[in-house]
Amino acid sequence: MRLVRPSPGRLMLAGSAALLAAGLLNACAAPGNGLQREAATQLQARVLEVTQASSQDNPESALQALEGLEADLTAAQAKGQVSEERRRSITTVATAVRADLNDAIAAQKAAAAKAAEDARIAAGQAAQSPSPTPESPASQPAPAPAPPNQGNSGNANKNNGDKGKGKN
Repeated sequence: MRLVRPSPGRLMLAGSAALLAAGLLNACAAPGNGLQREAATQLQARVLEVTQASSQDNPESALQALEGLEADLTAAQAKGQVSEERRRSITTVATAVRADLNDAIAAQKAAAAKAAEDARIAAGQAAQSPSPTPESPASQPAPAPAPPNQGNSGNANKNNGDKGKGKN
C-alpha cells in the first residue's frame, strides 16, 4: 500500500476546515442568546457543507457554501431569528475562513501554474534533445564479429606443439 503525503496546501485547508467547523458551530450552536433554533439548524447545515468541501480539498466549493451560509445568516437576521451580536460573531469566523479558502485557492492555482510551466519546460527539453535516427550510428545494430579464418585450418594447429617450448 502506498502512503500519500498531503500537500501543505491540503493540510492548511484541512486545518481551516476544522477551525471552521469549531468556530462556526460554536457561533451557530446553542439556540438562545440571539439565535433561534430554526436558524441555528439551518446555519449548522451550511457549516457542514463548508466543512465537507474543505476536507475534500475543494476550496471553490467551500467558498460557495460559505457564501450560502452568509446569505442564510443575513436572511435569518432580517426575520429576527439572529441578533446583531450573534451575526457579528458568526461573520467574524466566516471572514477568517474566507481568507483561508482564498489562500488555498491561490495556492492551488500557483501549483497548477508551476506544474504547467514544468511540463512546458520538459516538453521543450525533449524537443531539443536529439533522438536517434536511422542514419545515426546509435540506432544501427553493431556488425557481427568476423568468423575465424578457416582457410588454413588444416595447418593452423600443426606447429602448436612446439610453441612456447623453445628449441635447444
